[in-house]
Amino acid sequence: MFVDEAIIHLRAGKGGDGCLSFRREKFLPKGGPDGGDGGTGGDVVLRCDENVGDLSAYRFQPQWSAHNGRPGEGRNRHGANGGDCVLALPPGTQVVDLESDLLVAEVTRHGERVVLLEGGRGGLGNTNFKSAVNQAPRKVTLGRAGGAGSFRLVLKTIADAGLVGFPNAGKSTLTGLLTNAHPKVAPYPFTTLHASVGTIEYPATGERVFLADIPGLIKGAHENRGLGHEFLRHVERCRLLVFLLDMGGCDGRRPDADYRILGDELEQHSPALAAKPRLVVANKMDIPEAEKNLRAFKKKFPKLRVLPVSCADGSGIAALRRTLLTAVRREREKGKEAKAAESGEADGE
Repeated sequence: MFVDEAIIHLRAGKGGDGCLSFRREKFLPKGGPDGGDGGTGGDVVLRCDENVGDLSAYRFQPQWSAHNGRPGEGRNRHGANGGDCVLALPPGTQVVDLESDLLVAEVTRHGERVVLLEGGRGGLGNTNFKSAVNQAPRKVTLGRAGGAGSFRLVLKTIADAGLVGFPNAGKSTLTGLLTNAHPKVAPYPFTTLHASVGTIEYPATGERVFLADIPGLIKGAHENRGLGHEFLRHVERCRLLVFLLDMGGCDGRRPDADYRILGDELEQHSPALAAKPRLVVANKMDIPEAEKNLRAFKKKFPKLRVLPVSCADGSGIAALRRTLLTAVRREREKGKEAKAAESGEADGE
């Protein structure tokens, strides 16, 4: 089961207590204080890992804690620091504080690390309180508690392209043909209930394109009808959108009306989302009525480039693969140029 949201309760490690100790050896009866400091508690660290697919590990184990620091010891020995609690999260995970409902962290790049909660500082041993007027201090401090809190993890899928369309348009079947993902398919709407990301491999160049099969939406999705925000949350991060239309007109559908509704739902949710680059794919071209519907669709939307495919017989799939790679390359370059421009402006300031 794909899990894209989970609530977790986290606690960083407590610092170790300082040690009260005096040096006592055979020929040094008054050796003085030698209590060491306590170790620092472990941190709670978020680590972005592209090999983690979802948040299921945290749905079924919501409690996570770092290790406490060890107390100090005699002979000025410092207590060992507590081990960190490292949470491996998929790219695109946001961390929201449950109490304030504020976004406190986000991981997007593989290998990225964020310290969410810091461990408590270790206490001081009595050696630290020695002075000329206090040769035998009996004062120590206790280790401090580490940070703690409850958080909501929200996964917003990061993919190069997001496949959007009405239920039963053939998104899951197309995803299975293009990628290594194998979503469940069935001859009824809302077969796919969760987003899944597959990889389109290009052996000739060694390149990859990540394609997200987004659950089908219906009219009113921006108001959270149907799968609503479950759909829209995942499509926000995609570089480009692939509109998959049922050009065969199955179940009385009209491709032009479907396309307008899809665009309107994106616009209502976020103008920036609706402005993303898009490809239009006409599926079910093996159905007799599809050619007529495609001609009518092109007349109504003459500026759109439409790629005809049939998931049933595989026609058009190879051309779609090539077109996707070209489009994704273009969007990746735009992203690099935008980042370079931002870096230049920051350096100039």
